[in-house]
Amino acid sequence: MSGQIIGMHDWLASPPGQYLLSWERAQMAQAVGNVFGFHALQLGLPELDALEANRMPHRWLATQTPTETSILPQEPSASPRAALVTDFSALPFSANSLDLVVMPHALELSADPHGVLREVARVLMPEGRVVICGLNPLSMWGFCQRRPNWFRWMGAQRLLLPSAGECIGYLRLRDWLSLLSLEIEDSQFGCYRPACSSQAWLQRFNWMDKAGARWWPILGSVYCLVAVKRVRGMTLINPARKAVRRLAVAPVTVANSSGNIRSTGQK
Repeated sequence: MSGQIIGMHDWLASPPGQYLLSWERAQMAQAVGNVFGFHALQLGLPELDALEANRMPHRWLATQTPTETSILPQEPSASPRAALVTDFSALPFSANSLDLVVMPHALELSADPHGVLREVARVLMPEGRVVICGLNPLSMWGFCQRRPNWFRWMGAQRLLLPSAGECIGYLRLRDWLSLLSLEIEDSQFGCYRPACSSQAWLQRFNWMDKAGARWWPILGSVYCLVAVKRVRGMTLINPARKAVRRLAVAPVTVANSSGNIRSTGQK
């Protein structure tokens, strides 16, 4: 690999990029396979059909530039995806209208990741789900992203993302989700091998996937999490009832047929 900065789409065609896509494809299939509803949206990364395992009748792929739509597979066997070009921080959907949103690296490639996440929370229905994939800065790949001149012998001379991209840590993202009433339901880490430039060297480190998942799970190079939009229920408080006014009881003299007189109370 050369020392120049490349884009995300070019890097995904490399051996480590294909390795990442393979892991994310398996995670997405598990995360969205049993999510039911009518409307699902994928933000960015057309190289990955994140909604392939989902069975919702309406599925869209949103990109930020028209050139990204040309990356869509043209094979007839490929699953159809309606593509639209839009700003991720201003989605053309009404509030509470989507059942599922998947975001493979959409946040770290955005100039305003918090604004994008806030917009996703707006369009999600209550109990709707969002699936997010991102590079972990507390990992070997994240370290190479910040220091591209280090670990040249591992084949990571270049940045993994464009210069505008930023790795968003899992703990940082968890705080953002909490502020938007998005509760994390599940999270996984993966891709423990170094970003080697050749497929042969990448295969030599395949033992690191099992070892990393067991001994240092949070140091995986990429994470995938599922969050649910929670809307807390409201309890209606009835207005205070006015006190019932009671009339004073006054004794009344009543005579019966036998001539006896008795006293009784009447309101």
